[in-house]
Amino acid sequence: MSRRGLEVLAVIISFLIVIVLFAGFDNLPRKLRADIAAEQQQLPQVQKQFQSTQEQVTQELASDPGLFRAHDMNTAFPERFRTAAGELQGAQRDAAALDKLLKANKRQDREQAEKLLKEEQALRAAAINEATAVRTEAQHWVDMKRNLPTELKQMEADRQTLQHWDFAPIATVVTRAEADWPAKKSDLDTRLTALRAIPADGEGAWQSSDAMRRKAEANDLAGLDYAGLLSSAETLHGDATSLPARTEELQSLTGQLYTSWDKVLVDLRDRKSGGVRDYEEEVRIVKTKFPDAAGKDGITNSSEDWVEISKATYQVNEKNIGMSIAHKPVGKYDNEVDEVAEPAGFAYMAPVGERNQYGYWDRGSGGNFWVWYGQYALLRDLLWGHSYRPIPSYEWESYRTARSSGQTYYGRDESGSAPKYGTHGTFTQQHYADSRYVRSSSGYSSSKYASGSQRRGEGGEGHTFGSGSKPPSSGGFKPRSSPSFRPSFRPPSAGRSFGRRR
Repeated sequence: MSRRGLEVLAVIISFLIVIVLFAGFDNLPRKLRADIAAEQQQLPQVQKQFQSTQEQVTQELASDPGLFRAHDMNTAFPERFRTAAGELQGAQRDAAALDKLLKANKRQDREQAEKLLKEEQALRAAAINEATAVRTEAQHWVDMKRNLPTELKQMEADRQTLQHWDFAPIATVVTRAEADWPAKKSDLDTRLTALRAIPADGEGAWQSSDAMRRKAEANDLAGLDYAGLLSSAETLHGDATSLPARTEELQSLTGQLYTSWDKVLVDLRDRKSGGVRDYEEEVRIVKTKFPDAAGKDGITNSSEDWVEISKATYQVNEKNIGMSIAHKPVGKYDNEVDEVAEPAGFAYMAPVGERNQYGYWDRGSGGNFWVWYGQYALLRDLLWGHSYRPIPSYEWESYRTARSSGQTYYGRDESGSAPKYGTHGTFTQQHYADSRYVRSSSGYSSSKYASGSQRRGEGGEGHTFGSGSKPPSSGGFKPRSSPSFRPSFRPPSAGRSFGRRR
């Protein structure tokens, strides 16, 4: 072939390669199309299953209306099916809209298609789950009637559980907790009173069903009020089941009063999976459990794990790596946690000039600074990344000023030009330089606050940090200038582990 012919052939081949590479470039992604097609096949199957389930329950209601008089199931079940049917119709509408987008096959419709598919899947699942739940509940009552002798025996066993429940252990625990934490006395009294009332409620169900039980035990089933008898059986069993569960819950609540914990944000990541972006955070949970309210001899432990979070939570916490994003002090329940981000460890410090179970303020040549007691060196190290430097009192006072206004304190480094804590803080770049987020372009790579610190365990030049974004503020408060200071003691070496006081 001549040179001219080879050149023409090369141009044709190049053109064909471009066509192959860009084929489908303006179409919906292949996986999304496959997911829509799969949903189109699944939805009709769910519709058949829904219809079959609804027909089964309708037949059961019609065949034994007296049984389903309990809890107004004769009207409640059809209403629940109507609601579920509405959800299924919504799924069908979404499916029709998806079919149009699939036929148009335009890449510009990708976001709309993904949203519709997610909504359609959720509606379909909700509809069939509700239908299945109604069917299971109806079958439960049918089975109870069919196995009436077994239900009668269970009623007797449940009554025995309620009658012989020992409240002394939990009462002792509650009494101690009320003495240790007077602020919780009213709440704990209310919970214990409600717990003690459970057997009385069960006894009421037992007494009200006396005539029905005797009739059933004599096998005199003509005219037996199954709905009333089985409703009493349900009440008794529910009380007998909830009593130990609620006792354990109250035991757990009192235990929470003797535990402090922090959730320290270690890392963040977001990744795309199946066309959906997932957001996660790595957190270190640091817990200290005390034997009593005196706050001495606490035992500290920690755990780390990745947990899924919402996009909104991810965005809020992008500036809080290295911070405690949740703190629960002693004397509080877990649901009373403080979720305003703060430098880890600051919440354990006493007001300036005072001391507490964790440490004290020491006077040096440069001012006051916080010293941890030796038995809490492990707690200190877990919160500060095994590299604690005494906190001066002026910094703690600035932190308290910000906290009093419900704002997050990020502090300032010694130069006063950069934050000390949080994602862009100089403390964080030293102790969290190996986090994924810190290494990412969205973290520190172009920050003007980069100090060139190295990643732990790595050689070579250190990292730079930031994205050129403005550093987080210190909650609108400007700390006083940083005086020089020299501790009048030598802090314990980092990395030591302590449990009880030795």
